[in-house]
Amino acid sequence: MCRQGKMVEVDGKKIALFNVDGAFCAIDDTCTHRGGPLSEGELSGKEVTCPWHGAVFDVTTGQVSRLPAPKGVSSYNIRIEGGDIEVEI
Repeated sequence: MCRQGKMVEVDGKKIALFNVDGAFCAIDDTCTHRGGPLSEGELSGKEVTCPWHGAVFDVTTGQVSRLPAPKGVSSYNIRIEGGDIEVEI
């Protein structure tokens, strides 16, 4: 099943938040290739495909799995506090 993430803003920074089999993951929302919004890409397993040019990133680590992105994106620690999802920047 393919799903999308959600863009959240933390301290002015755009973060893509994903739910992978019940575990939340957070990475930068901006693709390193041409700036596409990763939160709008299709999530398959633990990989998201940039909707603009098809670069693929591992949402658990931020590493590039498939070009054309030249490098990975930052990943962030997540903490669930009550009903809130907290992203450590």
